Amino acid sequence: MRALVVVGLLAVVALVFVVVAVVRDSQGGVASAESCPDGWPLADVTLREPKDVKVNVYNATDETGLAGSVADDFRYRKFQVKKVDDAKKRVDDVAVLRFGPKGVGSAHLLRAYFLNNAKQEYDAKRKDDTVDVVLGNGFQQLATTTEVNQSLGDLGSPEAPPGSCPMPVDDK
Repeated sequence: MRALVVVGLLAVVALVFVVVAVVRDSQGGVASAESCPDGWPLADVTLREPKDVKVNVYNATDETGLAGSVADDFRYRKFQVKKVDDAKKRVDDVAVLRFGPKGVGSAHLLRAYFLNNAKQEYDAKRKDDTVDVVLGNGFQQLATTTEVNQSLGDLGSPEAPPGSCPMPVDDK
């Protein structure tokens, strides 16, 4: 008899926790494509695999050949490297990631390769899904696989930038 009371009490406590979790769900206020204001772009917040990420690598330092060596490192990690060049202006940051609505999920993954030390520059008018990686004077090396995985855990899921809405997910 006593065991039934304990089991019943545990069931009630579990039910209370479930109800509280559902009521406090932080995703309840997330904008959907249907409620997106007119003119706001839909951001692709799908976290990509390296093989599905297109990057342009630019050297914004005085170190000759840096873009080429980092581009080779990205290729080794299965990224699609499109352009490798020198940047017009020098950058003091570790790196700058430039992307548009179609590159949000890709940029999120790339942030982990810089341990979330890369500055982000979102351009709502950009139409492609390529992310420009501009290497700055603070850059030393890309993160290891273990560091990337830990960083992704710290970063959480990709989110739509301000002034955009998350793109609907295909349920295929």
